[in-house]
Amino acid sequence: MEKRFLAFDFGAESGRALLGTISDGKIALDEIHRFPNTPVRTLGSMHWDALRLFGDIKHGLRRALSETAGDIDGIGIDTWGVDFGLIGSDGELLGNPFHYRDSRTDGMMDETFKTVSRERVFDRTGIQFLPFNTLYQLVAMARAGAPALAKAEKLLMIPDLFNYWLTGRQVGEFSNATTTQCYDPRQGGWACDMLTELGIPTKMLPEVVQPGATIGPLAKSLTDELGAGEGVPVIAPATHDTGSAVAAVPASGAGHAYISSGTWSLMGVEIKQPLITAESLAANFTNEGGVAGTFRFLKNIMGLWLVQQCRETWNAAGDEVSYTDLTQMAAESQGFASIIDPDASVFLTHGDMPQRIKDFCRGTGQRVPETKGEIVRCALDSLALRYRSTVEHLDALFGIRHDPIHIVGGGTQNKLLCQLTADATGRTVIAGPIEATAIGNVLVQAMGVGLIADLDEARQIVRNSSDLVQYQPRQDPSVERIYAVFKDIAG
Repeated sequence: MEKRFLAFDFGAESGRALLGTISDGKIALDEIHRFPNTPVRTLGSMHWDALRLFGDIKHGLRRALSETAGDIDGIGIDTWGVDFGLIGSDGELLGNPFHYRDSRTDGMMDETFKTVSRERVFDRTGIQFLPFNTLYQLVAMARAGAPALAKAEKLLMIPDLFNYWLTGRQVGEFSNATTTQCYDPRQGGWACDMLTELGIPTKMLPEVVQPGATIGPLAKSLTDELGAGEGVPVIAPATHDTGSAVAAVPASGAGHAYISSGTWSLMGVEIKQPLITAESLAANFTNEGGVAGTFRFLKNIMGLWLVQQCRETWNAAGDEVSYTDLTQMAAESQGFASIIDPDASVFLTHGDMPQRIKDFCRGTGQRVPETKGEIVRCALDSLALRYRSTVEHLDALFGIRHDPIHIVGGGTQNKLLCQLTADATGRTVIAGPIEATAIGNVLVQAMGVGLIADLDEARQIVRNSSDLVQYQPRQDPSVERIYAVFKDIAG
């Protein structure tokens, strides 16, 4: 028997609606709507265009209903983490949600630590310190006396906001709630005492539901507008996109690591309980909620954002170039000639990434990459070396060697980066599936309605349905030399 689930998958550059069909132990995806997701600047601030994005959700839903004659078994939404909307007492959105790359959080980590120490924040939340975390966005609002914060009756993460507009129900989902650095994973609830000390209201924090929970049927206003039948459930997948992607890692057994590769690279392992120790704090790892009672112990790494911003800069200057061409140029350039710290704050924001990469190399006394190929090769080599340092930290923290490394997501299409990861880490890399996030979204919905028993069965479906590619490490004496340089400049 075929079952169909509609997945909305939002990335940093675009969003998509995909129909996932599960039948005979396999899953197939059909993209039915794709739309841009670009930030909007107003008076120096950066926002998400939430209403337009919801309009695209309705358009994708309308197309899905048309293509299936209304035969949809569930609807699930996944997005990025940390960003949110505030809802007033009248149920309306209080302003456009801010983009996590907005400058309002500049200096807010240090401001937070004046009241609550870094060690205590980590002990309560287990979350990696990143300047755009929800906690620091809220501290920025509290310090600025933002009227919306005082008026807010509910805080909803971006996918929770969309689910509210679909169903009328205001709840938070576990995997995304844990990204906020406001949630205590050991106690299983919001860290209200810490937030109160920071002047952040806690009455607005929502009830938290687990991945697979049914949030509710489509609101009557939507069924009337779209011609949908009553009873189509909106189901929470892991609404944090990495949580859905990790659910679709096609691994069997233990001992592997994963990288969810896209604009960001999220590298880690799956564990049953959060690991909140002095060692994990020192290594700046995070404990984010996963599926079926798991946690994603991982590190956020800058990812292919570096290449995306290089391409955007060149294209804006009239020098149009494709990702395929850039990767080919990089493959033809000398490897491991110069490197950057991909996680340095200078690379976080929109801007002239090629010049920033050149300036970093010049400032650290290295050969300065000049051509497009050299610049992109520098970025990819640096990511591969960051993956190595991260997996070595994982080895030390857990006392085992993690091999193989599974890479999932759009970054698997960059075959050069996959091979460089194998070369830099000295481990087998297994790449695929490309559509891990959407696949995980659909599979968690199917778990929620009882079609799939557990994660093991879900991952078997992924293996049955995917063409996986293996990369074996090649011997390259330059790797060890440049890795010593990398550790010196990047830690």
